[in-house]
Amino acid sequence: MKQIMLVCSAGMSTSLLVTKMQSAAAKREVNVKVFAVAEADAKKYEDDIEVLLLGPQVRYLLSKMKKRLEPKGVPVAVIDSINYGTMNGEAVLNQALKLIENNS
Repeated sequence: MKQIMLVCSAGMSTSLLVTKMQSAAAKREVNVKVFAVAEADAKKYEDDIEVLLLGPQVRYLLSKMKKRLEPKGVPVAVIDSINYGTMNGEAVLNQALKLIENNS
């Protein structure tokens, strides 16, 4: 099971996106666990994930997270702001899966 972590400032605004991503994964029969956390809690889960996606509102964390996670083999990216704003779970799931695939 692939683990996808979303990070936003409080972990709340991404909860709807998590639901949409899980629904898209279920329709495609993709075995993933998607969850959202606040930036302050991200470190607790870093060793258990395949990819980390940042909400657009915390894009300033990109270089910090890349420094911390890419040496562990975990790709980090910012969620496209249009996909985030429209809660396009399918597109964000595709982004996460492509990052995992390109990292393999």
